[in-house]
Amino acid sequence: MITLVIRIRLFIPGVDSLKEKRRVLKSLLTKLQNDFNASVAEVGDNDVYRSALIGIALVSNSTKFVHQMGSKIIQRIEATPTVEITEYVTETY
Repeated sequence: MITLVIRIRLFIPGVDSLKEKRRVLKSLLTKLQNDFNASVAEVGDNDVYRSALIGIALVSNSTKFVHQMGSKIIQRIEATPTVEITEYVTETY
């Protein structure tokens, strides 16, 4: 069993309240869960308006597959106009 964990720090421009931040994040996280069948959650910066730390986990029996899916997830987030990736870290177990 291969597990890929991705921690992504996001900048969310143009939001002035936690309610707006939650709306943007909920939309993004739901799309990622539905499109990639991945476990996705906000794991940090919960009370910071324009910043978020999300965690994503993928499990497979193929290292190649989890890395391909991880790359596609990063590309999808980069293509999302409401957020910007400031950094990300991947770990394979």
